[in-house]
Amino acid sequence: MQTPSVDSPPTPPRSRTVLRATWALAACSVLLLVLVAADWRPLTGLDDDIAATTHRWAVDERGITHVMRFLTDWVWDTWTMRLLCAAVVLWLWWRRGDRWTAVWLGATCVLGSLLQQALKAAVDRPRPVWPDPVDSAHYAAFPSGHAMTATFVCGLLVWLLHHYGAARGLYLTALAVAVLSVAGVGMTRVWLGVHWATDVAGGWLLGALVVTLAVLVHRRRHP
Repeated sequence: MQTPSVDSPPTPPRSRTVLRATWALAACSVLLLVLVAADWRPLTGLDDDIAATTHRWAVDERGITHVMRFLTDWVWDTWTMRLLCAAVVLWLWWRRGDRWTAVWLGATCVLGSLLQQALKAAVDRPRPVWPDPVDSAHYAAFPSGHAMTATFVCGLLVWLLHHYGAARGLYLTALAVAVLSVAGVGMTRVWLGVHWATDVAGGWLLGALVVTLAVLVHRRRHP
């Protein structure tokens, strides 16, 4: 029997699981990106149907729409997520003394944001246009910056809690808040008529892909 080389140890089971998830997320992200860029009619038709329905609800239910605007502009805004990430970077640097992880987290959030902007520019998808809009947004639509940023920031922070062995109650609470935030921000963007449903789906997929790639880097490169 051949003894495994010390220089090339076998990949741990958890890393293999993350690697498989990374490939699956990459494939789904690329497929959706191609279909959106090609303006594939069955997909855009579904987007149109969802957008028309949710916009009608948003116009009729003004109270819910105001709540949605508050959540998307303040609670789950991209800058709120970035500030949360920056606070954790400072905590890792000064309180935990894990400066490598602090740099890793900050760099991942910056690169994730740059990827989001680059894809918006490359796809250049128009946002929904309404005669009676309930909110407004600028720049290209795909992917949703709110959905993508919330996904990779929340995903990375929940993974860090797991990495540092947080108490089960704290970890499960953080996981529940993260799931609510990621799902909720996607709902607000479609409800307010500033994104198509596939913009949000693309943001979720790409955000999750950023998380899995970052976790692979951390596991393989952390000193």
